Amino acid sequence: MSRLVSGVRSLSRLISLLSLATASNLATAASRPAAQPSSFQVFRDVPSLRQLRHQLLRNERTVGFVPTMGALHEGHLSLIREAARENTDIFVSIYVNPTQFGVNEDLSSYPRTWDSDVEKLEKLNEELGRSGAPGSGQITAIFAPTSKVMYPTLPPSSDIDGQGSFVTITPLSSKLEGGSRPVFFRGVATVCMKLFNATTPDRVYFGQKDVQQTVIIKRMVQDFLIGTEVRIVSTAREADGLAMSSRNVYLGDRRRAVGLTIYKALKAAEDAYQSGKVSRADILGAARSITDQVLAEQRALTPSERSLFEVDYISLADPNTLDELDLVDPTQGGVLSAALKMAPLEENKPGEDCGLGDGKVPVRLIDNLILQPRA
Repeated sequence: MSRLVSGVRSLSRLISLLSLATASNLATAASRPAAQPSSFQVFRDVPSLRQLRHQLLRNERTVGFVPTMGALHEGHLSLIREAARENTDIFVSIYVNPTQFGVNEDLSSYPRTWDSDVEKLEKLNEELGRSGAPGSGQITAIFAPTSKVMYPTLPPSSDIDGQGSFVTITPLSSKLEGGSRPVFFRGVATVCMKLFNATTPDRVYFGQKDVQQTVIIKRMVQDFLIGTEVRIVSTAREADGLAMSSRNVYLGDRRRAVGLTIYKALKAAEDAYQSGKVSRADILGAARSITDQVLAEQRALTPSERSLFEVDYISLADPNTLDELDLVDPTQGGVLSAALKMAPLEENKPGEDCGLGDGKVPVRLIDNLILQPRA
């Protein structure tokens, strides 16, 4: 009997010590810096990531992939939540891809926010873990490669005739954004092909805001026989309608207020379509009236009060080919899209919130609305 009592007491002490150790580990994890993630692994190279992918495949787990360039916002998180509803594991890439920036574009100024990105993903994993929904997945891996990993044989080139191995999807890549940014979609298609090859996801998730990108990625997956389903998630917007974007941090109060013109113009065009208009002149005319009015109002203000912009394009296009439409077939619908170039502020007012870069960084805003088919 004495041996039994002694054994019980020893077991009790062991449980107590394990409880203390567990509490200590939890406290350490809670105080761990955001740059040291605890609920997922960070991969810098492809072989180790593929090893994890093979393990998941053998265990019949599914992978949803969300490619990003970091500077995460609620739009990115909404893509991850959607991926968690359909997959057991989520891979997220964080990589600022140089080949989709032209030689005169803002690669060096693109926001890089690793610590806050990791913190947001940790909190999201906690949220997903608490949901308890059947089949709800969580973030398993972050793929954060260097450019040497992504472009192993030649330095990445942003020159139009630059040397290298590239994926081009024509004629889609030469329309809309491609007209102003000739290497952009070459870079997007190339890096997505590389990321898809590295992660081999069951499903990949993109936001509707980058509508041309979604059409190009769908075409690439189809034409190159890639075994990945492409999921498109509705555009995440601020309360006033502005589409969420990593570049919004550069706007500040004044340019942000004027930048909302892009959404208001598209809504005016959508209203024209929903009222029964089908001609290009009527639909885009409604959008142009908004942009022209706002631009005239801004030009009438003093340099310390105004925010100038340039309309790059306002488009009414076929949802599959992105060919411009003269008339919308109501049974097919269409895509309204626009791009505004927000100019740097000419003068700053004392104490004004001018955004990251103090209002000196030009900001390109893009947005779109889908004209749904109607009976």
